[in-house]
Amino acid sequence: MAKAPAIKETNHWLILILVALAQFMVVLDVSIVNVALPSIQHAFGMSQTSLQWIVTAYTIAFGGFLLLGGRAADLFGRRRQFMLGVTLFTLASLASGLSQSGGMIIICRALQGLSGAFMSPAALSYWLHTGRGMNAMWHCQCGARWRQAARR
Repeated sequence: MAKAPAIKETNHWLILILVALAQFMVVLDVSIVNVALPSIQHAFGMSQTSLQWIVTAYTIAFGGFLLLGGRAADLFGRRRQFMLGVTLFTLASLASGLSQSGGMIIICRALQGLSGAFMSPAALSYWLHTGRGMNAMWHCQCGARWRQAARR
């Protein structure tokens, strides 16, 4: 008898670590730039109002394209969308660090927000659909429903 090929086992811990790191990058990038704002203002001679656009460009692009990123992950595949988002996020971060003017930083931050909006929903969806993520969500929902029933 021919032996059936073994099904490749997915390493759920590796997926969880990658998803957690991706989410950490997205959340950290929103707040870490606040530390560098005085140095950026001094280096590029930016006004206070244009300095605010460094933070706002990321936040607007991220929030504005988050639903589109989730839908794109559904249409084109979670893994592909996640890898594309991580790659573009890394390149936009590099371009932001190498920028030569205040306007270039603002554009690069908007690109970071856009790529983060495509990376974040794909990462969470990828974790939920690996199996363990769904089990974890199922247990959380069952636990919440059990607590609600116990309170009645």
